[in-house]
Amino acid sequence: MKKLNSLSIQEEYVKRHKQHHRLITLARSSIFIGFLVIWELLSRFGMIDSFFFSSPVGVIKCAHQMILDLSLFTHIFVTLYETIISFLLVILIGILIASLLWFSKTLSEIIEPTLVILNSLPKSALAPLFIVWLGTGAKTIIIAGISVAIFGCIISLYSGFSETDKDKLVMIETLGGTKVQAFTKVVLPSSIPVILSTIKVNIGLSLVGVIIGEFLAARNGLGYLIIYGSQVFKLDLVIMSIVILCIIATILYKIIQLLEHQYKKKMVS
Repeated sequence: MKKLNSLSIQEEYVKRHKQHHRLITLARSSIFIGFLVIWELLSRFGMIDSFFFSSPVGVIKCAHQMILDLSLFTHIFVTLYETIISFLLVILIGILIASLLWFSKTLSEIIEPTLVILNSLPKSALAPLFIVWLGTGAKTIIIAGISVAIFGCIISLYSGFSETDKDKLVMIETLGGTKVQAFTKVVLPSSIPVILSTIKVNIGLSLVGVIIGEFLAARNGLGYLIIYGSQVFKLDLVIMSIVILCIIATILYKIIQLLEHQYKKKMVS
């Protein structure tokens, strides 16, 4: 009897949770659709200047035209390619340097203050330097993407590595284990949640860095479309590019979130 009651309570909880999730989704969708309808009506009835504020229909027409000539896909591919390369390099370099800092206390004391200072710099100020040093092109944009995320990534990962349970490290040392074994057997596995959390943050930062680079050093990409559209007052193009960037950021975040969910599910099972 108690088991049946327990099951009914769990089922009721799951049911309420699903209802809550559906309600949240419905509320979000309603707000978004309502915003689009109000925006379109304000534009159509001349309450806002459609030249400066565009309209949902105008944005859709702009996207449709660029889809027909296939140019939109080129710009999306370029931005995605540069973002993914930047992101992968940020994670690889971040894990490598954070690991080195964990292995060497002296090295961490020397470098950590510099990392904090570099992380606080406005990264858009570095982009002109990259153009002077490297010229324009994909290489410069990828490095701009890396520069936005890399310092914060290293700091976050190193902090996560440093917060590993000290008792476990002492036990490894007592049993005659090396520092490499302590890192691979204790530090790295226990820091996977921190790594996943850092990955979620840095996928967005890499995209931001790539867009900053495309503002200054590109002839393709969504960042280029935004800066070009603002220069020639094609606001449909600007807003369309921003909307596509929001969609890309959402998809990338959801992919990382799915990986995190799969990891947590595996750990529970």
